[in-house]
Amino acid sequence: MAYIDQEVRRLMGKAIHRYGLIEDGDRIVVAVSGGKDSMLLLWLLRERLRRIPIKYELLAVHVDPGFEAESADRLEEFFKREGFSHAILRTDHGLKAHGPENRENPCFLCSRLRRTALFKKAQELGCRKVALGHNQDDFNETFFINICYAAQVAGILPRQEFFGGEVTVIRPLALVPAEKVERLCGRLGLPVVPTCCPSVHLNRRREIRDLLNNLYRNNRKVRGNIFHAMSHVNLEYLPPPLDSRDARSKSGQAANRNAKGREDHEPETEHLPH
Repeated sequence: MAYIDQEVRRLMGKAIHRYGLIEDGDRIVVAVSGGKDSMLLLWLLRERLRRIPIKYELLAVHVDPGFEAESADRLEEFFKREGFSHAILRTDHGLKAHGPENRENPCFLCSRLRRTALFKKAQELGCRKVALGHNQDDFNETFFINICYAAQVAGILPRQEFFGGEVTVIRPLALVPAEKVERLCGRLGLPVVPTCCPSVHLNRRREIRDLLNNLYRNNRKVRGNIFHAMSHVNLEYLPPPLDSRDARSKSGQAANRNAKGREDHEPETEHLPH
């Protein structure tokens, strides 16, 4: 087994154990867009069943945004050929999000509609967990997008409960850098179905990605430092809100979240990985 295989499997296993992502008997919907992240996640989660003492069930679900039917057809052929239990949800979410009535933020609406479809399908299938293919770079990018464009320090979580725990989103690739995902996906020869989304190269995430990639090239420790910084927050060295009303609002929101014992929403810049 090549080093890249061992490294990615080690990092995924570490995330699963560290964040308590998968338990014996789980039924898990794996959201498969056709991109390298979700394709590799699906493949590795099944491969992992051969090496561990617990059992879980995987169901691949693709939400077709409606841009081009051929992409969904190619994914369905792959699922059938490789023996994955699967479902294809054909929608017009992408077209609706890019319609004339929603020009400001098509990515946000499309992501929300697709995630709603995923959650509903998971409940129909009796699956209480939904696995998404966000890698470590996605965590870092979302963190910076929220700082730069939403004026808040927030990101995405490796494990997050919704609807009182009825659905739990898990992200097993949380510790795996994007370049390792790409290398292993290529080495395994996994097919990648390109997205036909017209916004794929025009959104804010692309701008932040280019910025961070420049930092990563100059210092290979930066990627990991940013990820670890999200869980090492020193509030004593952060300024209070400029407006006292903001402080009261933040305090009230925190109290509500603590009372519920979980987050039922995510920052508006959250996206489903391509």
